[in-house]
Amino acid sequence: MTKILTGGVGKAEVTDTIKRLAIDSIDVVASSDMDAAMKLRVGQADYYLGTCHTGAGASLGVLVGLMGSAACHTFGRGVPTEDEVAALLADGKKAFGFSMDQIDVIAPLMARAIAARG
Repeated sequence: MTKILTGGVGKAEVTDTIKRLAIDSIDVVASSDMDAAMKLRVGQADYYLGTCHTGAGASLGVLVGLMGSAACHTFGRGVPTEDEVAALLADGKKAFGFSMDQIDVIAPLMARAIAARG
């Protein structure tokens, strides 16, 4: 089971959006950014999806500080393609940030890409 933690101002919406997909191999839980960073670091979670109003600083600030920028990626206000997401996952990215107004597009895209990695 792959565990995704959600954080930021839209964490409830991201959690609900992913749960509605009913992907059996994914467990999604709302979290705080600090708790998520600690769980990712010790292997108690696999990925983090953070949201803020711009998708930049606040969505990933704590994660970048505690995990390093190599483990994190922000989409900002842009919408990635499936190929871009797959490449980021293959590159080892674990924490992703995006804007609240992109939740309905990016959260399902991320969940499906993560599930496809098995």
